[in-house]
Amino acid sequence: MSRYQEAGVDVNAGYELVRKIKADVKSTARLGVMGTVGSFGGMFDLSSLNVKEPVLVSGTDGVGTKLMIAQMLAKHDTIGIDCVAMCVNDILAQGAEPLYFLDYIATGHNDPEKMAAIVAGVAEGCRQANCALIGGETAEMPDMYAEDEYDLAGYSTGVAEKSQLLTAALPQAGDILVGLPSSGLHSNGYSLVRQIIFKDAGLALTAKPAELSGKTLGEVLLEPTRIYVKAILPLVKAGLVKGISHVTGGGLIENLPRMYGDDLKAKVDATSWPKLPIFTYLQKLGQLSEQDCYETFNMGIGLVLAVSQADYPKVSQALSQAGEAHYQIGQLVERQADEDKISIEKSR
Repeated sequence: MSRYQEAGVDVNAGYELVRKIKADVKSTARLGVMGTVGSFGGMFDLSSLNVKEPVLVSGTDGVGTKLMIAQMLAKHDTIGIDCVAMCVNDILAQGAEPLYFLDYIATGHNDPEKMAAIVAGVAEGCRQANCALIGGETAEMPDMYAEDEYDLAGYSTGVAEKSQLLTAALPQAGDILVGLPSSGLHSNGYSLVRQIIFKDAGLALTAKPAELSGKTLGEVLLEPTRIYVKAILPLVKAGLVKGISHVTGGGLIENLPRMYGDDLKAKVDATSWPKLPIFTYLQKLGQLSEQDCYETFNMGIGLVLAVSQADYPKVSQALSQAGEAHYQIGQLVERQADEDKISIEKSR
């Protein structure tokens, strides 16, 4: 055993991990990828794309304390989807096509089987986004993390034609707000969720509340974040979308106003889409106000599009043909100086 191994770092485990993940990495290859995994840097040939005035759009994010749920359940094969989703959905919101992704895993002990499961989830997320996994890093840090702990973060870069970038100047009063459903909590609000479930209610992840239709809390909480790239990117490239809001931390109240200018206000009808059971369950269990919920959770809407009234029929038809559920959740109107940039109301 080398002195480095005695210190808690096994470089041989790193070599084994690279061997295990090569097939998953290869499965994400797309036009523009250069080189192979294991090089010092990931490479992408931007000249292979038919983009006249390319603007690169980048995003980086992690999964937050949802990781703790995965570690408690010893289920590591979907958390990578969340990591990819948090980055590529943000890139999509600027009107860009995600091109490549890199992951970073820090852990107390490099268990190649566990790490490979995490990367398999990352690769699945990349396939869903047509985004190549071109590199990454696994750092074994025994004095920083407990042996069974890890953290996961990612970075992605996309490209857009300069003329097709989505900015806050594009949406206008009268535009329709189109909501696309989330799969659940996605990757936000888990610090509050853990407090409600574990500290306040004293529940276990194996609990099966009647409200969740036979699923355990663990299953519902680990449901991966939806990736919207394949459904929405064609609409962006066709010039049918004027703005996109990725509903993450801060919920609809914080994220929707990021899509449009200060002269506009979003009027949202909270009864216009079905609420997933997990949201009403958490609201009741945690005695949360409506304000708490809409400031913390996505409340069943993971992505919002701003679309002109003239283009809405085309957008709705395209989404329906793609099998994508969607809801007309509100409209942009002119905002008075003393008004909030968003109001969430119930029409019935």
